[in-house]
Amino acid sequence: MATIPWLVDVLRGAGVQVVVEGDWLNRMRPGDFNPIGVLWHHTAATSSATNPHPALNVCINGRSDLPGPLCQALVDYHGVFHVISAGRCNHAGSARASGPIPAGDGNTMLIGWEIDYNGVNQEMTTAQYNASVAATAAVLKRLGRDASYARGHRETSTTGKIDPSFIDLNKMRSDVAAKMAGGTPAWTSTVDNSTAGRFTASANWGTSTYSTQRYGADYRFADPVAASDAAWYKFNVPATASYRVEAWWPANAGYNAATPYIVSTTTGNRTIIVDQRATGGQWRTLGTFTLPAGDANRVAVSRWSSAAGLVIADAVRLTRV
Repeated sequence: MATIPWLVDVLRGAGVQVVVEGDWLNRMRPGDFNPIGVLWHHTAATSSATNPHPALNVCINGRSDLPGPLCQALVDYHGVFHVISAGRCNHAGSARASGPIPAGDGNTMLIGWEIDYNGVNQEMTTAQYNASVAATAAVLKRLGRDASYARGHRETSTTGKIDPSFIDLNKMRSDVAAKMAGGTPAWTSTVDNSTAGRFTASANWGTSTYSTQRYGADYRFADPVAASDAAWYKFNVPATASYRVEAWWPANAGYNAATPYIVSTTTGNRTIIVDQRATGGQWRTLGTFTLPAGDANRVAVSRWSSAAGLVIADAVRLTRV
């Protein structure tokens, strides 16, 4: 059985804040451990600034149906890595092939981060994401692997796991690659319909939790009319440059087949029509546009559609390219 006694030093060398949890060098499950990659998870526990690592005890000691340790490290609300084990852990189970990771025993092949957030109505914090990117880049360098060896549990799971929620795993790998190359991740910002001070809509827009494909706790809906009555997403764009604009909506046969998204660019408003009956529960690219710098309404969902079905406003993301 191999172990990774270098883990703490590698994390600290990458600038990651580390807390060592007890006898981590000897806390492990029996069996082979020869890692080739890193796997991201979420714990399904609700963390907060005052309760930053609610799942730590479970990750160390396990559950009645699954003995611990359940990961090599838990990443708390503040981005602190709590290092639990230098050896094999019960975090990945049977793995299907994903990228360069072959099918097989995920607990043998993969080092696991459990990122402590619930993944239903709570996203990963910026601190958790940045620390996880830095840690993953450092560990993959130590293993002699590239960023394609960073995966999410939902990519390798054979039992339908959804973790880590609310993360674009291709974007994660891009950020890990940039970190490994000595660069910094591209600027990105997400505004949900519930983001304080960043979303505005009239009283004509209702609120729903009906679809499990929603981003965050809920989403907004309205009937189509021959008037814009737009729901706006406000972004503080750091510089005039090209940005990829993506939208997230829950799909349903009763939603609108021709929903207008409006993007406010340096050359005026651009309208993109999408079919919200399909391809829901994921980020969908609306296009790449030159956006002006400044804090202003940048993307909207308009009600002005000739198609039947509810118009949905959920989440929008900008990424500098």
